Amino acid sequence: MMGKLFLFATFIASLLLFSFNGDKKKKILFFGDSITELGVQKGGYIDLIKEDLVKKGMSDQYEIIGAGIGGNKIYDLFLRMDKDVLAQHPDLVYIWVGVNDVWHKSSMGTGTDYDKFGKFYDAVVKKLQAQGIKVILVTPAAIGERNDFSNEQDGDLNLYSNWIRKYAAENALGLVDLRKSFHEYSVANNPTNADKGILTYDRVHLNAKGNAFVAEAMWKAIQ
Repeated sequence: MMGKLFLFATFIASLLLFSFNGDKKKKILFFGDSITELGVQKGGYIDLIKEDLVKKGMSDQYEIIGAGIGGNKIYDLFLRMDKDVLAQHPDLVYIWVGVNDVWHKSSMGTGTDYDKFGKFYDAVVKKLQAQGIKVILVTPAAIGERNDFSNEQDGDLNLYSNWIRKYAAENALGLVDLRKSFHEYSVANNPTNADKGILTYDRVHLNAKGNAFVAEAMWKAIQ
C-alpha cells in the first residue's frame, strides 16, 4: 500500500513539474503605426511597460513586442499581419490605428474612407481570432490637443472612434478608449487650450507624459 502511495505521489509530482516547466511567457504584441513604432524606444510606452514588469518581478511572465510602422493605416496592418503578427504567435494583440486613416485625408490626399476602414478593421480582427489570439482595440488618441473639439480632424477622429467603440461592444472585445481619456486629460490639464505639449509633442506623437499615460492605460487592460 505504501509503495502504491509513493508511486502515485511521484506521478503527481512529475505532472506538476512538467506543467511548471511547460509554462511559457504570455506574448503580448502592440500592432500599429508610428506611435507604436516609437513606443519601443527608450521612454516609449512599450519600453515603460517592459521596465514596469521588471520592477514588479513579472518579466518572466510576459514577452512584450512592438509591431509599429510609421504612416500605417488599417489596410497596411491587414497586408503585413501574416509576417509581423501571426508569425510571432502572440497570445494577445492590441490594435492601435486610425490616426493616419484620418490625418492623411487632408495632409496627403489619401487616408481611408469610413466604410473601408470598418471592413479592413473587421478583417484584421477576424484573422487574429481565427488563430485563437485575443484582441484589444484602441481608439486613435489625438490629432491636436485642443479640448473644445476645434482641432481640424476632431470630427473624423470621433466618427472613427465611435465605430471602434461600437465594434468592440458588439463583438465583446477589450477596449482602451484613448480618444476619450486624452480628451478628458486635456480638459483637466490644458487650461490655455494648447494644440500640443500636453500628452504629445507635435499634436500626434507622445511626449514623456503621454508615453507614461498610455503605458498605464494599456497595462490596466492587460490586467
